[in-house]
Amino acid sequence: MSLENPRLDDFVQKARTRQNAVDAEISEQAVFADQKKYLRLLKEKSELDPIVSLADEIDSLKKKLEETRSIISSEKDNELLELAEIEEKEISDSLRRKIEGLLFHLVPNDPLDSRNIIVEIRPAAGGEEAALFAGDMFRMYQRFAEDNNWKTEIIDIHKSELGGLKECVFSVSGKDVYKKMKFESGVHRVQRVPTTESGGRIHTSTITIAILPEPEEVEIQIDPKDIKMDFFHSSGPGGQNVNKLSTAVRLTHIPSGLAVVCQEERSQIKNREKAYKVLKARLYDIKLGEETEKITSQRRSQVGKGDRCERIRTYNFPQKRVTDHRINFSIHRLEEILGGALEPVISMLLEDERNRKISEIGL
Repeated sequence: MSLENPRLDDFVQKARTRQNAVDAEISEQAVFADQKKYLRLLKEKSELDPIVSLADEIDSLKKKLEETRSIISSEKDNELLELAEIEEKEISDSLRRKIEGLLFHLVPNDPLDSRNIIVEIRPAAGGEEAALFAGDMFRMYQRFAEDNNWKTEIIDIHKSELGGLKECVFSVSGKDVYKKMKFESGVHRVQRVPTTESGGRIHTSTITIAILPEPEEVEIQIDPKDIKMDFFHSSGPGGQNVNKLSTAVRLTHIPSGLAVVCQEERSQIKNREKAYKVLKARLYDIKLGEETEKITSQRRSQVGKGDRCERIRTYNFPQKRVTDHRINFSIHRLEEILGGALEPVISMLLEDERNRKISEIGL
């Protein structure tokens, strides 16, 4: 972008004004007594300070650049002129980096980025091969979570005859989980020769993935009268009490018709808690969809119909290639990515999101 941008100057001036106001509020005794407000202001200050600091550095570099260019325009000595031109380039490069950093801080954060999530993985087109790929993707996300020091917890899982997954629901908690995982929502396509294929033909299969941000307690409240609760024998691992105690739980939200099953825990209470967590996340996702005036819920738009033509990413085994179709980005490191090394793809998606936001606010 241009080094001279009136729109950018306006944003910086507003940040300076707000920083002064926040500093004044923080120093008030009454605000310090209100810890909730005090912490909110401290958080806002931590977001404003880098903006003002970078703006000061940019102003300083602009002055240096102006002085250097003045020297270049008047200097007669070739040796000194060459040194001044080198300095001009160094200052210009530094200035551009500082402005890029400033833009990064000015771009509004997604308020959901810090949330924990519920992940739902289901086979779509492709039968058993799609179920096997669903299992591959589940393991990929588990390893990616480990690399980020996140915690994963299985809520509900159903395996296919060949060891794939008919369905898998799990939670992920930790720092910036939704920020990185939100891009995984949609249809994922795999192109490979299935182990069951004797002719060596490449098959195309798809799975659907939904990423549901967990709501805060005040954002989604469920009336107990709207819930139908059923208990039944678990069909999962669960230990010796399987088929003896009705530990599995099914919650049905009567107004919406949403149903959630959880049977992974030996305790009926724990299964019920997990089922409520998933139900709240699904209801919250629908609420988000309504708030953004989408015709269908956000979850439905994430998942689509699962047709082979609806895909956000393709995993091509013969070419060892992963392509994200939203940003036209391909990387020939398929095994590494399926091993959990998703960071290169996520970084490109985050950069694309940032650039789109910069464009939206007119910078």
